[in-house]
Amino acid sequence: MEENYMRIALEEAKQAFRENEVPIGAVLVDSNGKILSKNYNRKEQNKCCIEHAEMLVIQEASKIKNNWRLNNCSLYVTVEPCPMCMSAIKQSRISKVYFGCSNKNVLESQISEDIAKLSDANIPVELYHGILEDECKKILSLFFDQKR
Repeated sequence: MEENYMRIALEEAKQAFRENEVPIGAVLVDSNGKILSKNYNRKEQNKCCIEHAEMLVIQEASKIKNNWRLNNCSLYVTVEPCPMCMSAIKQSRISKVYFGCSNKNVLESQISEDIAKLSDANIPVELYHGILEDECKKILSLFFDQKR
């Protein structure tokens, strides 16, 4: 099942690629398996640094549920969330994050993992990695190869 949702996230990443955005896609799913929202990076399009795929699906799902708490939801994203996105994931009470490939910035990756594992007022976020990893890496590599 995880691969099915990741394939949808990859389709979102491909749309980002076509629009000259860093090809990262995300899908947010409720506990019944219903897709609440899906999106891709739109930083260039919207000229805003917080327009990451994860942030956009959280905003959309919150509107749909009419609640900022996204308890028992799972996020599927093609690349490991950055610290900003992981903080939003944690604050929104998303319980699980499945990602394709890791962030190449080891320090940023460790910060994100630390945020996810915090035992504060919110429950820790469960992280699962390597879902369709090769496909997720491939689209990123192709994008940045074309930029160089």
